[in-house]
Parts: sequence; C-alpha cells; structure tokens
Amino acid sequence: MKGWRSARVPLIWAALAVAIGVPIALAATSEQLAWRGPVYILAGFAGIVALALVLVQPLLIGGYLPGLSAYRGRRAHHWIGGALALAVVIHVAGLWITSPPDMIDALTFSSPTPFSPFGVVAMWAIFAVALLASLRRRLGLRLRTWRILHLPLAIVIVIAGIVHCLLIEGTMETISKAALCALVLAATVKVMADLWRKRTLRGESAVRQ
Repeated sequence: MKGWRSARVPLIWAALAVAIGVPIALAATSEQLAWRGPVYILAGFAGIVALALVLVQPLLIGGYLPGLSAYRGRRAHHWIGGALALAVVIHVAGLWITSPPDMIDALTFSSPTPFSPFGVVAMWAIFAVALLASLRRRLGLRLRTWRILHLPLAIVIVIAGIVHCLLIEGTMETISKAALCALVLAATVKVMADLWRKRTLRGESAVRQ
C-alpha cells in the first residue's frame, strides 16, 4: 500500500505527460506539415497546446494533480488560463497571417467549414473568462458570483473546443486526438460533479445545523 502511494504521484504526472505529449508528437510527424509554412505550423500547434491546457485546467482546480496544495493549484489554474488565452491568440493570429479571408469568414460565422463556428465560440468564451479573471477584484466579484459566471463559460469552452478539434482533419492523429478530447471531457465532468456534490453536502450540513 505504501509502495503504491509513493508510486502514485509520478504515475499520475507521467500519465498527464503522455496524454498531452503523444498527440503533439504524432502531430509533429504529420505529412500535412510538409508543404506548410512556419507561421501556419506555429498557429496549428498553438491550437493543439490550447486543447492540452484545457485538459490541465479542471485537473488543477479539482485538486487531482498530486504534489500541489489547493492554493498552488488555484494559482497554477490562473496562470495556465492566461497561457491558454495566449495560445488562442497565437493560433488565430497565425491563421490570419496565412489566410485573412478565411479568418474573416470564420470570425463572421460565414465560413463553409463546419469546425469554424465552434472554434470562434470557444475563443470568445476563453477571452471572456480571461477578461473576467483579470477584472475580478476590480469588479468586486464574490466567489459565488465568479463561479456562476465562470462555470457556464468553462462548459462552452470545453464542448465547443472539443467539437472544433474533432471536426478538423488536420495534423493531429485521429486516435490520439479523440483520446485527448475524451480526457478533456471526462476531467471537466468529474470536477463539475465534485463541485455539485460538495455544494449539496454543504447545503445538507447547513440544514441540519
């Protein structure tokens, strides 16, 4: 039992590294990169990194990554949220540089590609969360109000981001992409269920008192 506990920490971090590293490594070997310019490749991988960071976010805020205190987990969640917004900016800016007409069509929801509107919706939801997080203290948002605003936006980010990724036939390998998307969804559902259960238990405790 003690041996399992000591091995649990590195195994969990190794599993996370594999879940993120394998899709990125396989995308780096894609034949579709052969005729692409560096800006397009950078934009594409920024999108993949953004999806990977969406997996890390619920794991951090749910306290599922061992070795991090609740405070450090929340701080890491905050900073990785900023990194996620930056990755999306690089993704969109790179695609704009390589093909402005396509990005205008995407941003105006007139693109014929089915994945575009989901990506745009996820992008605005990420920017909205980042803006609210940066202004939270200035606006005087209480924790309850912050959660009411943040949770629906987080759900939009996850669902729209996953659909956007799955509909793209790009550099990501199919199975590893699907596995990463499934993990993002599973981690989000897990943290939402835990938050709901904790809130229910606190409500029952308050009633008994």
